[in-house]
Amino acid sequence: MNNVLYEKIMNKEDKIALIGLGYVGMPIAVAFAKKVNVIGFDVSEEKVSLYSEGMDPTKEVGDEAIKQTSVEFTSDETKLQEAKFHIVAVPTPVTNDHTPDLGPVKAASKTVGKNLTSGSIVVFESTVYPGVTEEVCVPILEEASGLKCGEDFKIGYSPERINPGDKVHRLETITKVVAGMDEEALENIARVYELVADAGVYRAESIKVAEAAKVIENSQRDINIAFMNELSIIFNRLGINTKAVLEAAGTKWNFLNFSPGLVGGHCIGVDPYYLTYKAEQTGYHSQIILSGRRINDDMGKYVVDGLIKNLIKADVSVKNAKVAVLGFTFKENCPDTRNTRVIDIVDELREYEINPFVCDPEADVQEAKDEYGIMFTDLKELKNLDAIIVAVGHKQFLKLTQEDINNMFKEGQNENKVFVDIKGIFDRKTFEKQNYRYCSL
Repeated sequence: MNNVLYEKIMNKEDKIALIGLGYVGMPIAVAFAKKVNVIGFDVSEEKVSLYSEGMDPTKEVGDEAIKQTSVEFTSDETKLQEAKFHIVAVPTPVTNDHTPDLGPVKAASKTVGKNLTSGSIVVFESTVYPGVTEEVCVPILEEASGLKCGEDFKIGYSPERINPGDKVHRLETITKVVAGMDEEALENIARVYELVADAGVYRAESIKVAEAAKVIENSQRDINIAFMNELSIIFNRLGINTKAVLEAAGTKWNFLNFSPGLVGGHCIGVDPYYLTYKAEQTGYHSQIILSGRRINDDMGKYVVDGLIKNLIKADVSVKNAKVAVLGFTFKENCPDTRNTRVIDIVDELREYEINPFVCDPEADVQEAKDEYGIMFTDLKELKNLDAIIVAVGHKQFLKLTQEDINNMFKEGQNENKVFVDIKGIFDRKTFEKQNYRYCSL
């Protein structure tokens, strides 16, 4: 194979195929299509139809870029037979008991296998625990294709690092880690990714190393946020402003810049479970990683407990209190609601017989309805409230003035109004001066 495949892709004799056109796969497809011929495959006909009409439901590259791209969007798997370089970018979620759900990556492997031709390279981008690519995906590829890995086709791994909603850290600006089953595969994979990774590629020494590197990136972030959440619980008990403490500590050059909050999404809230699952198989029970997960998974309940205490202090009847939750996505300025932990707040409120109004102008409306049964309320319709929980810091919420917020509450004494600003995006002193019951993590 040598670098022949790379040369053929460059000369547009061979194509690249993206399998999975979500928040990760679609921007990769669009980036590659500026240089080479690309097929974008997804099992969702609805998603493919939107892309074909020039619409970007993920808001990752925007409608204009989708309209102009030369990506051939399809839900016909036989089109994959036209490609020789396959990139699998499907989600790897966890089940309700926090064990890895390899269903999507197994299904994608089978689809690629059925349409795999000799001389191809298959690269997995989905986050997995070390060993999945070689021990789970390869046998599926071989069985579905009738081809032999290492002889008829090669495999590699290149963990995705796209940060949904982040306009600074993009595919082009992030160093791309790549790994191949042998030197030849590694060189072809590295050269192909160099077409779009302007920040360069890092050649990992093995596929397992690359898989492990990805899974610890998000585990590290998860643990750091868990530490901040634990500090927040302690400082709230001591009556100290956590944000003020972090700002003071942050003046030291090596203090890490993390803040408390809800930890959801399809990476940080999921990846640590992949690593601890694999660790359990070797007989090791995680101490730090799972402790961090427990803290972060309990933050929705902690937020609601604080709200209930404040409603009681405000002399508001808890049952049927009018509460609005601003923001439902897993992070700000992004329509993605997958694994959002705001649902924990909604569910916990319902335990107290409070049916909250949920408002999110950024969220994917259909996804929220299908996945969680959530129907959104328009911001303008929020009136006569007893409490507001600002769960996500969307730009649209940051534009709200003090008067806008005042108008959402019931008329009456401000000391009877509860304002929960989870991430402390509003000015605490302004609310406290007006005698609001303000609290944040």
